[in-house]
Amino acid sequence: MRSRNPVFSRRGFSRDNGYAGFNTAPQAGGPAVGTQGNPYAQGNPYAQPSGNPYAQNPYAQQDLQYGAPPQAPATTGRMTMDDVVVRTASTLGTLVVTAALAWALLPVDEAQISRSYGIGIGAALIGMVLAFVQSFKRKASPALILSYAAFEGVFLGVVSNIVDTHIANGAAMQAVIGTMATFAAVLVAYKAGWIRVNRRFAGFVMAATLGFLLLMVVNLLFAAIGGGDGLGFRSGGLGIMFGVIGVILGACFLALDFKQVEDGIAYGAPREEAWLAAFGLTVTLVWIYMEFLRLIAILNSND
Repeated sequence: MRSRNPVFSRRGFSRDNGYAGFNTAPQAGGPAVGTQGNPYAQGNPYAQPSGNPYAQNPYAQQDLQYGAPPQAPATTGRMTMDDVVVRTASTLGTLVVTAALAWALLPVDEAQISRSYGIGIGAALIGMVLAFVQSFKRKASPALILSYAAFEGVFLGVVSNIVDTHIANGAAMQAVIGTMATFAAVLVAYKAGWIRVNRRFAGFVMAATLGFLLLMVVNLLFAAIGGGDGLGFRSGGLGIMFGVIGVILGACFLALDFKQVEDGIAYGAPREEAWLAAFGLTVTLVWIYMEFLRLIAILNSND
């Protein structure tokens, strides 16, 4: 995966310099775009052989003048918001169903917790491999994306049941509520224009995420060598601080996801790209859920 969130690997949403939608047209209210910033030039992956696919749209230049992304013509086969919602609901629905089955069928009592935890870790590894494969594919594979969601759901079901049973009763529901609240808050902030997604924002989020992941890897290595919690980044005060940072980074990735969905619709992305949008949103929501679950576990273990 080119980044933690496969959303940055989407061929369909890519624009100049590998940034997904960050060097195309600005959001509504932004500065006007000059000739060199025209997203319908050669960098547009959806351009037809004749050039700009929206050349017939009499409002295209007007939209650019006022800094708003041009609206794709109503053509069959183009991605719509309904497509994104349906695909995301299918992916998250698959994840929730397998998580519920894992919770119900894999016991986490003292005698069998190791077995169930091993199954959960195995499912997580398979899901990670599937995510890597999809990230490097040139086209969306619904079967691959739904399989990723299924295996990821098994992992989340096992881990959530363990935390809920042995550490904090009700932790899973609290993490779900926290994830939903974060999603709603970021969506409102993005639509209200409080979050402006551009190249600088994307670069900052990527740099911060790489640093965050590097610290987690170093902590894991120290834990493997010396035992315990390594450098203490996953427990205690430091664990709480890094958990909050993890949630904030997940929220930032949600803003990037929203921008890419908006750009894909505005620039007339093919309908199958909606599966990639669903994939990216699912990965981000899983990240946020896991950070909330870990935060709740740390806070309850410190009581």
